[in-house]
Amino acid sequence: MNEHDAGATTDRDPRSRDTQGDPGGVQQDARQTDGAQVSTGSEKAGVSEAAIPELVIISGMSGAGRSTAAKCLEDLGWFVVDNLPPALIPTMVELGARSQGNVARIAVVVDVRGRRFFDNLRESLSDLDARGVTRRIVFLESSDDALVRRFESVRRPHPLQGDGRIVDGIAAERELLRELRGDADLVIDTSSLNVHELRAKMDAQFAGEEEPELRATVMSFGFKYGLPVDADLVVDMRFLPNPHWVPELRPFTGLNEEVAAYVFNQPGAKEFLDRYAEMLQLVAAGYRREGKRYVTIAVGCTGGKHRSVAMSEKLAARLAAEGVETVVVHRDMGRE
Repeated sequence: MNEHDAGATTDRDPRSRDTQGDPGGVQQDARQTDGAQVSTGSEKAGVSEAAIPELVIISGMSGAGRSTAAKCLEDLGWFVVDNLPPALIPTMVELGARSQGNVARIAVVVDVRGRRFFDNLRESLSDLDARGVTRRIVFLESSDDALVRRFESVRRPHPLQGDGRIVDGIAAERELLRELRGDADLVIDTSSLNVHELRAKMDAQFAGEEEPELRATVMSFGFKYGLPVDADLVVDMRFLPNPHWVPELRPFTGLNEEVAAYVFNQPGAKEFLDRYAEMLQLVAAGYRREGKRYVTIAVGCTGGKHRSVAMSEKLAARLAAEGVETVVVHRDMGRE
């Protein structure tokens, strides 16, 4: 995933507005469209609640794929605004509400390029909550190693490195975004994703015409490659015997029927699946009550090839049967 290559801002769709350095241009364009006077206050100026657009705020680490995620939403029909100062987000939502339904979904990219405005973000989010705006935060994450490689490949400095190194800029940005990451509704780790895989994840979350109650990503992984940073729940399959030590099964993965049969014939495997699926029903109900729409369930084994893959497939099938829209990702399969 290359933020600078995949997220190019040239030749963008006319629906998208790049407001960098010209926040007033957003207001001017909107006034010419509907003739309404812009108000930056909290009043709705007679706009009905049903007309308030849906809002997605895209943020995260520089180089992690924000531009690619924004372009994906733009292709799905969202009105995308790149680098809008956070203080203007409520104004943009108000203008969308006055568009008579022509702008029903708005995506805003917020990043450190507008860092002098970043302190206003929390105030803007509180304003949106007071107005009853349905808003979600998508946070793009990536490992330090992956980010360094991406910046070096395009020979560009990190926005916050100043006279220091790229790693210094990354560390400063992580600290700046720490609180926002904690508030995110959806965290996507792009460390091992290419552009097409990131677009597939965004499509899976936003392409549906009807918004599901809960969406789940079930991700198999290998502990020897590290925990997924975007995991909400983590389970460990290393209590089961490893098919790696069975010579005839070693070359295959958990997608193979014989490997899956071996895994689920072990004592405790089926019982774990049944009980964990029941536990997830309780968790899913709580997430819905709290308004959380996305959950990433990480299922790990030693190498992310056999046990975790087989269990992830079965667990995803259980969730799908219970009405949870589910995506399966095998992060480390084929990595050995």
